[in-house]
Amino acid sequence: MDQSRAERFARLPQREKDRLLQGMSAEDLEAMKWDWGFWGRPKQQPPEGDWRNWLILAGRGFGKTRTGAEWLKKQIMHEGVRRAAAIAPTSQDVRDVMVEGESGLLRVFPPDWQPEWWPSKNKLEFPNGAVVLCYPATEPDRLRGPQFEAAWCDEMAAWDHLSDPYNAWIQLGLGLRLGKRPQALITTTPRPLKLIRRIASDPATVVTTGSTYENRNNLAPDFIKSIEDQFSGTRVGRQEIYAEILDDVPGALWPRDLIEQQRWNSDMGRPPKMKRTVVAVDPAVSNSEEADETGIVVVGVDVNNQGFVLADVSVHGTSDEWGKAVVRAYNDFQADRVVAEVNNGGDLVQKVIQTVDRDVPFKAVRATRGKIKRAEPVSALYEQGRVWHLGMFPQLEDQMSRFTPDEEFEDSPDRADALVWGLTEVILTKRQPKPFKKVSYI
Repeated sequence: MDQSRAERFARLPQREKDRLLQGMSAEDLEAMKWDWGFWGRPKQQPPEGDWRNWLILAGRGFGKTRTGAEWLKKQIMHEGVRRAAAIAPTSQDVRDVMVEGESGLLRVFPPDWQPEWWPSKNKLEFPNGAVVLCYPATEPDRLRGPQFEAAWCDEMAAWDHLSDPYNAWIQLGLGLRLGKRPQALITTTPRPLKLIRRIASDPATVVTTGSTYENRNNLAPDFIKSIEDQFSGTRVGRQEIYAEILDDVPGALWPRDLIEQQRWNSDMGRPPKMKRTVVAVDPAVSNSEEADETGIVVVGVDVNNQGFVLADVSVHGTSDEWGKAVVRAYNDFQADRVVAEVNNGGDLVQKVIQTVDRDVPFKAVRATRGKIKRAEPVSALYEQGRVWHLGMFPQLEDQMSRFTPDEEFEDSPDRADALVWGLTEVILTKRQPKPFKKVSYI
């Protein structure tokens, strides 16, 4: 059981508690008031070993804020850290939660270590000269330049601009370079974000998970009842109470269960012969390292107008690399043609493909509606049982399961976009494609 030493002490017989307390001096008793090793639960204590990131994924009320403040206190009082950063979703969160909150930095330091808080400078100054500089994640460029030995990042899953190549976490990492062992603590209720997953899978990261109920002794009974009434048995409850990283989100056009329902299996016999097969492409708009992937998905349709997802061969690479991948898929699956979105690339998309093989039939499609409007009819095909996945396509299906009507995409859903273009072409496009006209670019 994840009990603190204080909780275990409270369970002792009164005679035993009296005996232990009588053996302590007034100084010892005062020190115990500020000893997080006594009051904090084991999961709230820093992990052992040589780690760079400590990621706490925990439910509401777990005690994440107190853990973060106490960890930073230990760094300053006992580990010799002189420069640290505190980052929250907004400036108000930094002030109201991390600094001035009930479990914030101004509450956890003993009287002789109390820092001076300068709100106008976003800075805490300690008697020994140590400083904590505070930043909102909404302004990542403010982290350019400053250097740190330690950092506490609160509620990272609520930070803005996480899909930007120079978001606050990236900028912090470039400045976390002082001392012998710079470290960062991330305290957050989880969401299925790419950055959270990447940090969690980093070998230099130690992950601690916990639920709201682990701290119920310190929470108001009405709070426990409230979250149970609102969230018990729901997806939100799994995230907000039990801190699970969910694979899809409420309102997704393709819930995981729907995708699994439409997966072809051996009991259904051999898949039918395809009447038409196309390679659908959602191209990247640049060749830079920060560019999106090029979505390349192969789909087909049988004589009964049932659609089939045959392959996902998407790539992150140069135009020459994705052009070769498209042509290879076209030949491997004996496709009828390539269908590609050309809103951003125009004739360049066709030129890239036909520079690799000028005999590849090509059809350009242009987006005249938003991603969701284009995707909804294809999602309906799944609900009608008219599209089947011939195999497992983890990255494609991961994008599909997070494709929501709010159109707030952390990363461009290139694979899912390509899927939509392909199935629209083979099932939903009524008119016959125009005869292929060969265009030579070489």
